[in-house]
Amino acid sequence: MKFGKQDSGVAGLTVLLSLITMLFVMGLLIMIFALMGGEIIGTDTVTQAYTSGSTAQNGITFTDAGTTLTACNGANQGALSTIAVINASSGATVPASNYTASGCTLTSVGAGSLFNATTVNATYTYTYAGSSYTVMNDTVSGISSVTDWYDIFIVIGAMVVLILLTVIIIGAIRGSGLMAGGISSGNGNVGSA
Repeated sequence: MKFGKQDSGVAGLTVLLSLITMLFVMGLLIMIFALMGGEIIGTDTVTQAYTSGSTAQNGITFTDAGTTLTACNGANQGALSTIAVINASSGATVPASNYTASGCTLTSVGAGSLFNATTVNATYTYTYAGSSYTVMNDTVSGISSVTDWYDIFIVIGAMVVLILLTVIIIGAIRGSGLMAGGISSGNGNVGSA
């Protein structure tokens, strides 16, 4: 089967060039879509579509190393809004001067704090990115991960080129007359094809 004019000495080159062009165009489109998605995810419509959550977390070890608040940290772009901290054993409210709350982390204000190294319970509200952010984030991540398949495309393309070269070499050997065209009849004479 012949697909067009085949110049001698460039067997498989058109397939290889087509593969390289295809990978380049795919990479360009992926980059464009990822950049567009990154711009859309940064717009006010997406980032300001925050939702609020409220929860209680008990048994927190109150230290100056800081403790990550689970529900807040598990949400997309979670951030504390308000927090109330209560000593777990006495039920006394821990004054706000004894801790800092930043992002999703509750931290004691140093070893001098009366409540340092005690167990506390926290009730807090937090904001997190809503469904529009989640959808855009998943889309951009999905588009960006397409490039993980490039090595597979390259290996398959190389296999196609090698198979094409093998077929061309076998055809050239047959055409040169180096291979016998018939089957030996046992008496040393080569049968006619």
